[in-house]
Amino acid sequence: MEKLSVCKIKKMKLVNVLIKEPLVDEEINKSIIVMENYIKTKGGMPIGPLIQYVCPKISDEGELDLDIKFLRQSTTFIHNVEKPYTMESVIRVPNCLYVRYQGPQDKLQFAYQKLNLTAFEEDIPLKGDSYTVFVDNQDGIITADVFMERADNE
Repeated sequence: MEKLSVCKIKKMKLVNVLIKEPLVDEEINKSIIVMENYIKTKGGMPIGPLIQYVCPKISDEGELDLDIKFLRQSTTFIHNVEKPYTMESVIRVPNCLYVRYQGPQDKLQFAYQKLNLTAFEEDIPLKGDSYTVFVDNQDGIITADVFMERADNE
């Protein structure tokens, strides 16, 4: 049995999504708690797990850089959000490669590698961005769903 089984066509839909770009030296766990508290102070409740969006880009100096954002769904849409947050009513990514990973967090990279290898072997073009949904974390074993957006119209 394969440890990482890839689904070649998977849809991802998120609703009422609060988005934050983390600062370089920001503590991630603290940032997530602050995001959740922000949702609560605006009358909503956080729902679902944390989602990390990553998209590679080329910096002004011509170097590879990563655009990283944390996404958190809410029970309600928050109007007039203040910086450093933005809000999207719906994020829909209809065409993804998908894999569920269960194991130590330091081995999560294998899920990304598996999706990239599958795309390479089957000539599936990818846009380069990914969404990682952190489903569970118990005793150092995480469960994460990884979505990579396809660049074709399958």
